[in-house]
Amino acid sequence: MGLLQHVQHQISALNDLIKINNDRIAGYQKANEATDETGLNLLFNEYIDQSISYVNELRDYIHVLGGDPAGGTTLSGKFYHAWMDVKAVFVNKDRHGILSDCEYGEDIARKAYRAALDDKELIWEDEQVVALLNNHLDGLKKAHDTVKSLRDAVNA
Repeated sequence: MGLLQHVQHQISALNDLIKINNDRIAGYQKANEATDETGLNLLFNEYIDQSISYVNELRDYIHVLGGDPAGGTTLSGKFYHAWMDVKAVFVNKDRHGILSDCEYGEDIARKAYRAALDDKELIWEDEQVVALLNNHLDGLKKAHDTVKSLRDAVNA
């Protein structure tokens, strides 16, 4: 793979992560609409803000690489469909169901980041982007664990 192809592959991977974060934002917006619990609304808004921040950081790095950041969501991706399924059934969901669906979305986001970091063709040579992606992954893991803990507490 030539240098230009390598950079294009990195830009593509980062754009995929932008789309995943946009999906996450849309998912938490729908989750917010499905509950009137102030605590959950605050948490979901925190995760929306987190993904907005991640998108901005990813866009900045794509510009460094000379690329054009993506917009929108992963219309054909699993994550988008998962959130749309969540949207369709949130109306009839209780706290446990909403949190279960959010945890599922967090799992998909973490897998996308892990796949980008583990992609042998990407060979992330810039430690700054590796640190950025690992920081995002850590934040997603914490969000996942928080949502899972809240979900599990419903049945306790």
